[in-house]
Amino acid sequence: MSKILLLDDNPDIVGVVEEVLSYENHTVKSTQKSEGFLAIAQQFKPDVIMMDFKLDDGDGGELCRSLKEHPTLKYIPVIIFTAYNKPGLDYKSEYGCDGFIAKPFDIDVMLKTINEVISPKSEAFSA
Repeated sequence: MSKILLLDDNPDIVGVVEEVLSYENHTVKSTQKSEGFLAIAQQFKPDVIMMDFKLDDGDGGELCRSLKEHPTLKYIPVIIFTAYNKPGLDYKSEYGCDGFIAKPFDIDVMLKTINEVISPKSEAFSA
């Protein structure tokens, strides 16, 4: 199906997400470090990037912003998922992500969010 690049510093989360997405026939590449992430994304060429907001070695929001400013990576949908759900913070407008998932997350919500950012609904034909 799709190629998904995953960035999360929690190995338990990485394991669960990799297992679910692999079961759904997605190709998953994961890393637990933000260092060198842009190079990994350029090499892997994912259809979707999922990343944690609070990372041990970086800021997922700033990394998302960097992705959205990158000339070749800015078109890749980015989903931020985090337990750090600060009231009033709009991750989409603040960091440019295409989707948001709060942890702990429901697997069905995660899959639905991935599908929505991969195949966004066209509003041009809505009544």
